[in-house]
Amino acid sequence: MDIYKNLSECTGFQWDEGNIDKNLILHGVTSLECEQIFFNLPLVAYEDVKHSKKEKRYYAIGKTDADRFIFIVFTIRKKQIRIISARDMKKKERQVYVNYEKDSRI
Repeated sequence: MDIYKNLSECTGFQWDEGNIDKNLILHGVTSLECEQIFFNLPLVAYEDVKHSKKEKRYYAIGKTDADRFIFIVFTIRKKQIRIISARDMKKKERQVYVNYEKDSRI
């Protein structure tokens, strides 16, 4: 199934109360920043086949409103995006994103 179609059908975000601050504590990424990358283009998303045992997992790379490059692992439950983890992009991920960004402008 097309990840972008699944995302276009989502109606919001689902945050686990015990997990909402985990990304801020571990990686300095706020829940607002996590949500922002889904509204800023380009958003690059893929299915995470390796980690999709119990449910489908995806990962995405994108930019916040402040141009921070973020890597996110998420799932979709009942048309809600549920963030599993978030951190700054690593060097290789950032290069992939920058190349994708350049190609999407052509």
